[in-house]
Amino acid sequence: MDKDFLTVVKKISEILLKNDLKLSIAESCTGGFISNAITNLPGSSRFFGMSVISYSKESKVSVLGISHHKLKKYGVISEETAVAMAKSVKKIADADVSLSVTGITGPETMEDREVGLVYMAVEFRDLAESKGMKFSGNREEIKRQASLEALKFLNQVLRTWI
Repeated sequence: MDKDFLTVVKKISEILLKNDLKLSIAESCTGGFISNAITNLPGSSRFFGMSVISYSKESKVSVLGISHHKLKKYGVISEETAVAMAKSVKKIADADVSLSVTGITGPETMEDREVGLVYMAVEFRDLAESKGMKFSGNREEIKRQASLEALKFLNQVLRTWI
């Protein structure tokens, strides 16, 4: 595993294990990259319960239960959708903490959003924190950057809230 990923995943695991918290993840544009990084850490099953790769708009509706109305109003690539994904996967998994990511890796734009635009959200108890970031490069580079930044964001939020 990449050293940068390993470092942040270890930090996250320490917080979750110390506080006996379970993590769930909903990934879209990263296609499982975040979940892969977490499960590369031996013993991750002690804090990581489940992941959903909800790549299509339809799966966000059918699997995560996000309303067509919300997706039409805010778009698939939005902070609102990232928050809805995090809330939903947390509920489905009966987890304590969740992380979600949605965005566009290109090469074409979508919903008038620029390639490289990614939104992420963390849900803990009834608190949600979200943010958007812009990445550059090819699809794989954007997925990697977005995955690492989402994990860093999760770590930052956990350290602030716990």
